[in-house]
Amino acid sequence: MQKINIVRYQARPERADENQRLIEDVMAELGRDDPGGVRYAAFRLDGDTFLHIVVSEDGRDVLPSVPAFQEFQRELGDRLVPGTLSRTPATQVGAYGFAAAEATATAG
Repeated sequence: MQKINIVRYQARPERADENQRLIEDVMAELGRDDPGGVRYAAFRLDGDTFLHIVVSEDGRDVLPSVPAFQEFQRELGDRLVPGTLSRTPATQVGAYGFAAAEATATAG
């Protein structure tokens, strides 16, 4: 059963670049080791706000077993503006070109 979560938060301005680097490390490790069963996209918006979309194809949450994700999580609370973290389950009702955009982003 597919599970989708959307996570959104604002990073402290002085820690936003560090947060982005840690996310990039997670993506690099996922690309290298491919644990399977997960699709993950992260975006940096204006105002040092970050948006993560995590799709678990079979309902398993494989991210906690990824060392780079563990490092990303380690000081996450200290990197965030208090009260800005939200995690919302979602249901996909459609997508267009999402996988193609992901392939282009990782190829660059």
